[in-house]
Amino acid sequence: MKIERIETFLVAPRWLFCRVETDDGVVGWGEPVVEGRAEVVRAAVDVLAEYLVGQDPLRIQDHWQVLTKGGFYRGGPVLSSAVAGLDQALWDIAGKTYGAPVHALLGGPVRDRVRVYAWVGGDEPAQLTEQIAAQVAAGFTAVKMNGAGATSPLATAAETAAVVARVGAARDALGPDRDVAVDFHGRFTAATARRVLTELAPLHPLFVEEPVVPEQGHLLPGLVAASPVPLATGERLYSRAEFLPVLAAGVAVAQPDLSHAGGISEVHRIASLAETYGAQLAPHCPLGPIALAASLQVAFATPNFLIQEQSRGIHYNKDADLLSYLVDPAPFRFVDGHAHRGDAPGLGITLDEAAVRAADRAGHRWRNPVWRHADGSFAEW
Repeated sequence: MKIERIETFLVAPRWLFCRVETDDGVVGWGEPVVEGRAEVVRAAVDVLAEYLVGQDPLRIQDHWQVLTKGGFYRGGPVLSSAVAGLDQALWDIAGKTYGAPVHALLGGPVRDRVRVYAWVGGDEPAQLTEQIAAQVAAGFTAVKMNGAGATSPLATAAETAAVVARVGAARDALGPDRDVAVDFHGRFTAATARRVLTELAPLHPLFVEEPVVPEQGHLLPGLVAASPVPLATGERLYSRAEFLPVLAAGVAVAQPDLSHAGGISEVHRIASLAETYGAQLAPHCPLGPIALAASLQVAFATPNFLIQEQSRGIHYNKDADLLSYLVDPAPFRFVDGHAHRGDAPGLGITLDEAAVRAADRAGHRWRNPVWRHADGSFAEW
């Protein structure tokens, strides 16, 4: 069996899918994308495809080594995301070839269901109580929300109070038996994060995500030591090497993204590394159905898994949603806030190829916003 063809599809709202086909007709799907830079990743996939076409698709680990290390210049979000999507597709082919779900190929399941959370609100959430009530009615036991929009380098008393009030409203709506996670999105400086984390502690967040931007990872040891709230990070880290100092700093939750951090192969290894530091895995995934399917396969086979992000109803999805390109939405039919383990081969989903090809004809040009402070200077989004 040889890889015969690799195609990419730019699909709304902001995703990139890839399709890998073998000479005997087995097809695997992946989701290689950097949100806002999908076209650039598409070009990277085309370059990597030059190596893969004609190769045995089942030599996944060897291909991962060549794709990530075969060039003198390595790493970064574009290359790592291109590799991630191709890696997902190769695991999908392997599962279909062997007639087994990917989690079986990773050593077998360690759980029967995976807890998932829902997003509520956008960067400036309104009607938070009603949004949370709707998710609770849908069966979710956990939600995540942004802590704030653009924030001053040293937050004012009003800005700090607004964060605490917003999370307090979420806690009131959820009660003590459900969880709220809070995403700082790298919008706070370390000084502001330290102050806000202390004030959030009585509200018992499940975790606070990206307290500072990833390039300030050297500040995490101090934040971890000062924070009474578990800290999470990792959506903008792309390898075990980048996770190592973060985990050594004492971060409680690792959040690699299956479409950014080298795919199933590397995230499975990151999970094992996190386990040695007593950290939990909560993969980042505000993306499409292939990325979520890959994330769930890893979750079913990972002992130190905590909770899974998913994008149903998320504020980014205006032209299409998580279920838009699936033949059967059953794998993402969450019951009591959980995704239940299936035994379908590969990633466990079937893409509507006609819908994917139609979406690609329209394409998209999604870009993240560029924010500025009141004085006109750049603000973290």
